[in-house]
Amino acid sequence: MSDMIKVVLDAMGGDYAPVEPVKGAVEALEANDRIFVYLTGQEAVLKKELEKYTYPKDRLEIVDASEIIETGEPPAKAIQTKKDSSLVKGLKMVREGKADAFVSCGSTGAVLVGGQVIVRKVPGVERAPLAPLIPTEKGFSLLIDCGANVDARSSHLVQFAIMGTIYMKHVIGIKNPTVGLVNIGAEEEKGNALSKETFQLLKQTEGINFIGNVEARDIPAGKADIIVTEAFTGNVILKLYEGLAGTLVKKIKQGLMSTLRSKIGALLIKPALKKTMKSFDASEYGGAPLLGLRGLVIKSHGSSDAREIKNSILQCVKFTEQDLPGMISANLSTKKKEKTEE
Repeated sequence: MSDMIKVVLDAMGGDYAPVEPVKGAVEALEANDRIFVYLTGQEAVLKKELEKYTYPKDRLEIVDASEIIETGEPPAKAIQTKKDSSLVKGLKMVREGKADAFVSCGSTGAVLVGGQVIVRKVPGVERAPLAPLIPTEKGFSLLIDCGANVDARSSHLVQFAIMGTIYMKHVIGIKNPTVGLVNIGAEEEKGNALSKETFQLLKQTEGINFIGNVEARDIPAGKADIIVTEAFTGNVILKLYEGLAGTLVKKIKQGLMSTLRSKIGALLIKPALKKTMKSFDASEYGGAPLLGLRGLVIKSHGSSDAREIKNSILQCVKFTEQDLPGMISANLSTKKKEKTEE
């Protein structure tokens, strides 16, 4: 099993647990024979759910965990008190090297706190950002940060740009990814104190392709490969993206079904429309990695279905092969040394 990519899935986390996590795990095993999945959760419940499926039993193992961290619980307290929860047990397996990655659809706060407290940050990382891929006209962009660091400093945002660049280069395969800073205008002097200070630092940062400020309307057009911001703004952008996408789909369906003529037209354009809508489905890209940790932690939506969970598990293969934590640590350590020498 040494050549296997070992992924821990929090089978009790999310709105549709354990049904969708278990289904997603089975689908991931079918899609890639290099994956081994550990399901953390209540053993009896998970065994019963697995009875629905035929799957390679030599590549799936249940890790019994009696407790569940609920979405509404205070994250720090839950991590401290619920040691036998599916979330805490899974994160500990990554810290101890028993697994390569951890995936959860559970409490975002608990995943963020647990990731930084249990798995811990790599040397040189000040803050660990949450970084999902979001669909754009040109394909997709990396939004960093979207929920982990609401009160970030300019030095944090610079590190986000560096980590995002490493991710997009080595995991996604973009040779020279562009970096844009979220702002209310394209001009250099626009924005609040944080934006202005960060802009100047990004201009001076070697190893990134900084193109300046990016307004919100430019994000869906794919103006930059990496969208840098603090978590409050990033989360607003992400939630607006999701809400607007859902509304547009509903409106398009209503329009296509409104008359007999439009219904006939809908049948003709259905294949092309389905392909287009699929490219704007964020679930196709899996979950959001919490970058800058010593191990790989992936946060999927609380409402994730089996397909998104499967994709989150599958993306762990590329992450693990590229040793993202090692590259981030080496890069930031080098920059810290250069800064000290100056």
